[in-house]
Amino acid sequence: MTKTAKDNPYRSSRLFGRLWSGYLRRHSGLMAVAICVMIVEGSTLGALSYMLKPLFDKVFSAGGEDALIWVAFAILGLFLIRAVTSITSKTLLTVIAQRSSSAMQVDLLRHILTLDGGFFQTNPPGALIERVQGDTLAVQGVWSTVITGVGRDIISLIGLFAVAITIDPVWTLAALIGAPILIAPAIIIQRYIRRKTAAMRNDAGHRATRLDEVFHGIQAVKLNRMEAYQVSRFDAIVQRIIRAELRMVAGRSTIPALIDVITGVGFFAVVMLGGAQIVEGERTIGDFMAFFSAMALTFQPLRRLGDMAGFWQVAAASLERLFRLFDIQPAPRPRATACLTHPDTAPQIVMDDVVFGYGDVPVLRGLSFTAPAGKMTALVGASGAGKSTVFNLLTAMAEPQSGQISLDGTDIATLPLPDLRSQFAVVTQDAALFDETLRENITLGTTPDITALATAMDAAHVSEFVGALPLGLDSPAGPRGSALSGGQRQRVAIARALLRDAPVLLLDEATSALDAQSEALVADALTRAAAGRTTLVIAHRLATIRNADHIVVMDQGRVVDSGTHGELLARSGLYADLCKLQFQA
Repeated sequence: MTKTAKDNPYRSSRLFGRLWSGYLRRHSGLMAVAICVMIVEGSTLGALSYMLKPLFDKVFSAGGEDALIWVAFAILGLFLIRAVTSITSKTLLTVIAQRSSSAMQVDLLRHILTLDGGFFQTNPPGALIERVQGDTLAVQGVWSTVITGVGRDIISLIGLFAVAITIDPVWTLAALIGAPILIAPAIIIQRYIRRKTAAMRNDAGHRATRLDEVFHGIQAVKLNRMEAYQVSRFDAIVQRIIRAELRMVAGRSTIPALIDVITGVGFFAVVMLGGAQIVEGERTIGDFMAFFSAMALTFQPLRRLGDMAGFWQVAAASLERLFRLFDIQPAPRPRATACLTHPDTAPQIVMDDVVFGYGDVPVLRGLSFTAPAGKMTALVGASGAGKSTVFNLLTAMAEPQSGQISLDGTDIATLPLPDLRSQFAVVTQDAALFDETLRENITLGTTPDITALATAMDAAHVSEFVGALPLGLDSPAGPRGSALSGGQRQRVAIARALLRDAPVLLLDEATSALDAQSEALVADALTRAAAGRTTLVIAHRLATIRNADHIVVMDQGRVVDSGTHGELLARSGLYADLCKLQFQA
């Protein structure tokens, strides 16, 4: 089974470290340029506040005409520099954010596709979609926010405080008198924001899952008049998201609000202290205006940095969910050292004392049987006997807990996964078609020879209906193949299996849901597909496997009988009982 990460919370330093090493480092050149540009942008605030001193002391005093031009041009130049650097930095940060978040989405999908089948039994598609889309988009802005805070706002604060200190260190201390009060509340609020954001992202996954299930099962919803029920369930999830969102926003807003209060206290102290000194003639109006402007200009950078702390906690909640998913690893397999002696010929399949269960629920209890090479072997038994599990184990969608499965004497656990899965072509009752063209659904990303494609389509009876479609082979199959009938979907799946030309064919209830005419066509196509291949068939309709070369009867995860149709009937065992029930019905 898939190994999951431990549940201990990730520290912010660890999250940012993984973010940097995995995605930001590759853009370090662009980031360095952006930071340099923002340093220039941030330093203009300090220079602007400093220019107010000569503006009031020289230009606005008697005989200040000579200083008017250079002071005016200096201030204009500062604003021009700020405009150019602002455009440049925002463009560079957008490039970094888009490229990094896109790379994270691709990497996450690539990683998820390596995980075992058991992972997908406990993680619904909607929740995974929300991880790949929602969580990566939620952290997209972290790059620009953090870099902006480091490259522009911190530099702005350093420059502005430098100006303030050079004018009067005592005034500066008075302005910062309330700053220490912020520390404890800020820490508490950040933890609160992270908890609420994590809850909101979790509920967002439930919302996506609910939508996926509603739209996937739309026919059942309508036929059973479940519209109001499904809407009420969806509304309950949405209301939880709203409550978490409101609390998270309230938490994020609290830090800048506290900064406003502390800044107001600082301004009050400076006005009282500095105003008295100006009245007494100890300081000039230019000193006070330059200092007051420097402190006033710190207001917005401080607010942005305060909001950045909350924003980081929002992003950290999504990053933690993403990295926990990255930390899940597929169950380890033995080192792939073996290879098939004859990979292109139909192999003999042997299952020897195989044990497997889903969690604490046992499914296979020492299953053993042999499927002869190039023959058709049918697996029959009641629901829950473990027939479909056999297919999952053969294709390494799950790993047996004990026992051995071999192809021509080679343990499949020692085969590389691509080599193992190249041995199988699968046709199931629910043909998995994608919302792509018929051509793409048959070729599955390969570029086969035109003759091979035509042969596969003819053998699967796909050519009989493709010609009547508006775009022929380039007609869309629709979501989950909804543009085709059940029989047509099955024939497309069989054409796919024939084109794959694998030596083992796995058929799981491939005709059970079809009408008589479609079943006849599909059965004929399956007969052609099985020729020269080792074929395993799961069938509840026993009439369809009468001519199988070998029939394995399963019950509660064990083989209870095997033989041909005639031999099993003659023994009057479980198979004969199943046949009697079906044929009487």
